[in-house]
Amino acid sequence: MAEITQLLQSIEHGDSRASEKLLPLVYDELRRHAAARLAREAGGQTLQPTALVHEAWLRIVGHGDRTWQNRAHFFGAAAEAMRRILIENARRKSRLKRGGSQLRLDIEQLELAATTPDEKVLLIDEALERLQAQDPEKARVVLLKFFGGYTNQEVAESIGVTERTVERHWAYAKAWLFQIIRAQT
Repeated sequence: MAEITQLLQSIEHGDSRASEKLLPLVYDELRRHAAARLAREAGGQTLQPTALVHEAWLRIVGHGDRTWQNRAHFFGAAAEAMRRILIENARRKSRLKRGGSQLRLDIEQLELAATTPDEKVLLIDEALERLQAQDPEKARVVLLKFFGGYTNQEVAESIGVTERTVERHWAYAKAWLFQIIRAQT
């Protein structure tokens, strides 16, 4: 654990070789979280855990804000990167499925069929953004559990609360998200 934190600090200070040393230390855990998240996806998912980890790695280490306070902060950033990748993938598939740039019809006049798994991910993302504005800590629990594949214990350690608090936040967030999503469909 201390080695990971030291490498994260080295990356923050611009040591390019530190990221090469970091990847082998965190790869298995990142892949485990990616596999857990993708296991909850519906059949036909074209994205594999390895590809998800590699894309997330490029996003979190390759460019952008590379300052992490500790291991938990790093894995939280990785979960957020995985969420964004899954959302982009779902949007791309939805766009292609819906005809790309073809003329759109007024949705109010259409009878909608059941939502596809990709549409569900998009609905959850939209609802999660609303929850983020209302209660960032509960939104963080959803992000880590749903998109990161974390257990309650891992989430508790990551955000610095008790496991029971995570359970309460998760129960509240699930009910809240369900209401918002149901209102959207």
